[in-house]
Amino acid sequence: MQHETVKAGRLSIGELAERTGCSVPTIRFYEEIGLVPKAARTGGGRRIYAESDAKLLTFIRRCRDFGFPVEQVRDLVALSTSRDRNCFEARDLAGSHLASLRQKIAEMRKLERSLEEFVARCEIECAGGPAAECVILGDLGDAGQECGAGEACS
Repeated sequence: MQHETVKAGRLSIGELAERTGCSVPTIRFYEEIGLVPKAARTGGGRRIYAESDAKLLTFIRRCRDFGFPVEQVRDLVALSTSRDRNCFEARDLAGSHLASLRQKIAEMRKLERSLEEFVARCEIECAGGPAAECVILGDLGDAGQECGAGEACS
């Protein structure tokens, strides 16, 4: 098989992945869902990318690193290229994501407290005994068990 050389200023999918920190399958997925434009192709059908594609993909990866869902990333990409839309839209998207993140953190803290209680009870009541009698396993199997902070598990 003959390897095609990619012209200066153009990147292969592997080079793009290395430069942006995205995996090759992720780049292909983003193309498939239209988050990034379809790549140009060489005569042999290999994807080739421009420097602007690397910048866009880095932006997308950073959005994903911050936990933005794909649809919000799509909105942020659109905002980043729009001259007629207001910065407040980006602020509102980030604010909404921040509120969601804070809610998840609160839920994780409740789970943390519950797990701490499970471990402490196990240490006191059954550590070293038969697994079938472990309070952790019993509590996890109890549908009425609370998750912590007085709230039922979801």
